[in-house]
Amino acid sequence: MPRERQLSGLDRLLLQADRALRTLSPGAPSHPRPSPARGVEEAELSDRERRHAAGLMRVNHSGEVCAQALYQGQGLTAKLPDVREEMERAAEEEVDHLAWCEQRLRELDSRPSLLNPLWYGLSFGLGAAAGKVSDRVSLGFVAATEEQVCKHLDSHLTRLPEQDARSRAIVEQMREDEAEHQHAALAAGGARFPAPVKGLMSLVSRLMTSASYRL
Repeated sequence: MPRERQLSGLDRLLLQADRALRTLSPGAPSHPRPSPARGVEEAELSDRERRHAAGLMRVNHSGEVCAQALYQGQGLTAKLPDVREEMERAAEEEVDHLAWCEQRLRELDSRPSLLNPLWYGLSFGLGAAAGKVSDRVSLGFVAATEEQVCKHLDSHLTRLPEQDARSRAIVEQMREDEAEHQHAALAAGGARFPAPVKGLMSLVSRLMTSASYRL
């Protein structure tokens, strides 16, 4: 069988640009898995509850934008082909989350964060830098990031309006998937980051979530 053509550096950069546009363009993400909210009845929410639920789902959507950028940046600079493929596979899986959150935001008469292009650029740079250091650090960064995401999702499950079963169904499935990505990154040889590094990541994450909730 013919060998698959190897992509050049320019090819990969063009692919990254295409993926960035797809991530940041409303309605662009395609998702093979149906939303976990499918078949779940829409609840009666007050205006305040709807705005609050939309703010939390906007934060979740921004988190998935960051995840896409992080994986793409790491995949661009990963040294081993199997690590690069793992990053690309994880990014494809999380496209589902991006689409689910965007769909739920529309249902709540809201929109994604206006700051998403900024979050994408920063996360892509962090991912590329981690990949430049080593694949072990890159995978460790994925694991530490997913750990922070799981904590945020746990928090959102307690803060969402109790009757908003559609948003809850999405967040619960996302929480399950993110935990699997965390364990997979560690199993693949990712470094376990020390507590001070995780603390700094948590601080940056809180700043991002606070801004995305409002904007």
